[in-house]
Amino acid sequence: MKVFLDTNVMLDFVGERNPFFENAQIIVNLADKGKIILYVSALSFATCSYFLTKEYGTLIAKDKLSKFKILTNIVAVDEVIVDKSLLSKFSDFEDGLQYFSALKESCTYILTRNEKDFKSSEITIMNPKEFLVYYKKNKQ
Repeated sequence: MKVFLDTNVMLDFVGERNPFFENAQIIVNLADKGKIILYVSALSFATCSYFLTKEYGTLIAKDKLSKFKILTNIVAVDEVIVDKSLLSKFSDFEDGLQYFSALKESCTYILTRNEKDFKSSEITIMNPKEFLVYYKKNKQ
């Protein structure tokens, strides 16, 4: 099962942001156990680095991102993804980049806390809590 994490969910995990950290941690643990395959956009690493550096400093931010990188597949944001986002109906350009990154890798789910931003998605959109309920019912 290919699962794409939106930046906000990645930041919930690496930034240990409550009350969202626990669900993000369970999802990352599923990837660590080989039960799901996680994908994130390279753009998410840049965004998370910005916030983590402000919160923890450069060394800790890089350490957290390095450890997280081991558990994920990173999708490069290339010219095709940028063009698709620019030409899309996404009102938020960054959401378009996330969506087309997930589509490029044939992800089954996008996990985000901003479901409303992905209204016209061909990929199933869930927040982390919904995904965990679904996963528990449908272990694959």
